[in-house]
Amino acid sequence: MTGEQKELLTVREVSRKLRVDDTTVRRWIKAGSLEAITLPHRGKRQAYRIKQSTLDVMLGRQPAYPL
Repeated sequence: MTGEQKELLTVREVSRKLRVDDTTVRRWIKAGSLEAITLPHRGKRQAYRIKQSTLDVMLGRQPAYPL
């Protein structure tokens, strides 16, 4: 796995870190509150990946833009 792939989180991983339901994370993505990468899918649900850095910005762990 490359460093970039390690940085990508699934909806389930994000929901567990934030202690919310998967559906809540999907709602945030659809509402534009959480930036995500949309993957091609074949199943019932759309597949997304969220960058760890995006989650960190959302949680206020680092500035959105480097100084």
